[in-house]
Amino acid sequence: MLEPSIDLEAVRRHFENDHFAISSGIRPVELRRGHATAALQIEDRHLNSVGIVQGGAIFTLADLAFAMASNSHGRVAVAINTNLSFLKATQSGALYAEASEVSRTRRISTCSVRVTDDAGALVALFQGTAYIKDQAFPAS
Repeated sequence: MLEPSIDLEAVRRHFENDHFAISSGIRPVELRRGHATAALQIEDRHLNSVGIVQGGAIFTLADLAFAMASNSHGRVAVAINTNLSFLKATQSGALYAEASEVSRTRRISTCSVRVTDDAGALVALFQGTAYIKDQAFPAS
């Protein structure tokens, strides 16, 4: 099946309306086919009881970048498996998730996501696998 043409700016705008990401303070930054970046400015609400960024906040950031990258070809892709490894604790500044699609078949998209801090230090590594549906991605 040929992938439909897609307006990448419309896809990026679509993800700006992700209710959970918005309420978490996460914003899409960049989108290209198979590649996406999202950012999170760390606030007190993102810190856990020991004063470092809560794992769920990091996961949500990486997951949004993954969703953007895997949906950037014009067909709906939904997560079927994810894995996240935390590598460095962070307390302030900003975090950035850069997703790259490393493999794509007719039905499966596999992405690697690097989460880094303001200094470019690696904070977490995320890998996600998405199932690609026949459904065209909704235009905004």
